[in-house]
Amino acid sequence: MSVRRLDHAGIVVEDLAAAIAFFVELGLEVEGQTVVEGAWVDQLLGLDDVKADLAFVKTPDGHGRIELSTFQRPVSTATPPRPPVNVPGIPRLTFVVEGLDDLLERLRPHGGELVGELTRYEDYCRYAYVRGPAGVIIGLVEELG
Repeated sequence: MSVRRLDHAGIVVEDLAAAIAFFVELGLEVEGQTVVEGAWVDQLLGLDDVKADLAFVKTPDGHGRIELSTFQRPVSTATPPRPPVNVPGIPRLTFVVEGLDDLLERLRPHGGELVGELTRYEDYCRYAYVRGPAGVIIGLVEELG
């Protein structure tokens, strides 16, 4: 077997503080922050003169982590896409949550716009998608019973 575990998912954001606030409101915990630069980062990313601010947030159980990063340099000139949920390759993260209605209200001031509608899937769960930092779609599942 070659894969031991999923380490983390990464999201490049424009406003690191706002992205951290979104995920903290969601219920994740800040694990740490750092700045990376130097030859090793340039080589890894295939870019020149990289300097990036990173923050890691983790789920309360400690098993899931997200790397949030913003680049001081080089500055990207690309505009981030905001495609619908069904576009192939779209980044989407899903979390099991408690108190979905309250959470949706708390995420709105942090840019957590509802993508479709809050729905119920049989007797299993209530499910909603919100748009998170950098347009990433965040799935929120509240298990029933």
